[in-house]
Amino acid sequence: MDRSAIASLVSPYRRRPWMKEQGAAAAASGQVGLKGIVAGGITGGIEICITYPTEYVKTQLQLDEKGAGKKYNGIFDCVKKTVGERGFFGLYRGLSVLVYGSIPKSAARFGAFEFLKSKAVDSRGQLSNSGKLLCGLGAGVCEAIVAVTPMETIKVKFINDQRSANPKFKGFAHGVGQIIKAEGISGIYKGLTPTILKQGSNQAIRFFVLESLKDLYKGDDHTKPVPKLVVGAFGAIAGAASVFGNTPLDVVKTRMQGLEASKYKNTAHCALEILKNEGPAAFYKGTVPRLGRVCLDVAITFMIYDSFMDLFNKVWV
Repeated sequence: MDRSAIASLVSPYRRRPWMKEQGAAAAASGQVGLKGIVAGGITGGIEICITYPTEYVKTQLQLDEKGAGKKYNGIFDCVKKTVGERGFFGLYRGLSVLVYGSIPKSAARFGAFEFLKSKAVDSRGQLSNSGKLLCGLGAGVCEAIVAVTPMETIKVKFINDQRSANPKFKGFAHGVGQIIKAEGISGIYKGLTPTILKQGSNQAIRFFVLESLKDLYKGDDHTKPVPKLVVGAFGAIAGAASVFGNTPLDVVKTRMQGLEASKYKNTAHCALEILKNEGPAAFYKGTVPRLGRVCLDVAITFMIYDSFMDLFNKVWV
């Protein structure tokens, strides 16, 4: 019996080569996922400090109902009245909620995407179109459950509280304590279903568009670097696509998380009530400010994230 035959009997990796391959793959995917978590967390904190005022205006307009309760006549009226009543920093009301939430949200999103991508790429390191959609969907569902639902619920309740004549929330800790005291832990998980639908479709659209545009830019050279400004432009396009694709879900989610959410039995009932009382156009309330925020948000996010991942890939081996 020759040496190669003996080695094939003695070495467990000769007999079960997938053990060695899977071990290496697991280590690599775990490392990439961890880099994504750290880079995503840093990115989320920086991005929200830049874009929050547009999120504030969007939420105010989505909460604004027709009739006697209507408070604002549009984007500029909302900004003017907010600054007039509370000063410029009134546009940052509720920022602390998103700062606390944006870091784990972005970390969960990018960590999940990088992990799933490492499992789904082909032998050339490329994702198929279905792979792009599914990895993005998985990233969106992960962030919805881990961070977005409680963060968004608290944010909407804080902004909604400001609209009342006598705001009752004195700060982040006090507000969260009051919500949990009145409604229990489930009080910060209102609108979980529409949030999962929104975030899942959001990230599926965004990552699909971004990754597809990157592939188009690279052509046949998969190692060709994409300049950060080009990444930003691709991110803005991806953000716009997601806005037009799922703003109705965003409106329903916002209503389900407001202080008057108790009047809705479930997600479907909320959607039907909006359609019956306010018409189809109500599902696109706040589209313009959301479009501005999301395009800027996604462009900045992907530029910052790519920059940190490039850095980590050089120094974090």
